[in-house]
Amino acid sequence: MEVTKRAKFPATTRKRVCRLCQKDLDTIDYKDTETLQHYISERGKILPRRHTGFCAKHQRMLARTIKTARMAGLLPYVKQ
Repeated sequence: MEVTKRAKFPATTRKRVCRLCQKDLDTIDYKDTETLQHYISERGKILPRRHTGFCAKHQRMLARTIKTARMAGLLPYVKQ
C-alpha cells in the first residue's frame, strides 16, 4: 500500500494574511524608502506576491509606489 504525499505532509501551515489588510492601511508612502527597500530584491526588482505576502490589491499598490519612488529619484532602477 502506497502512502500519498497528502498523508505524509498534513496541512499544518496556516493561511497567509496580508499585513496591510490587517493594519487597515489605505496607502503606502513613496517617500518611505526604508520600508520600500524590503520589497526590492538585491538586483532592484520588485518582489512577487509569494515573497511579500500581500494581497493582489496591495501588491499592485506596492508596485505603483515603488515605480513612483523610482521616478522621483528616491529608489534606484537597478542596484549595482
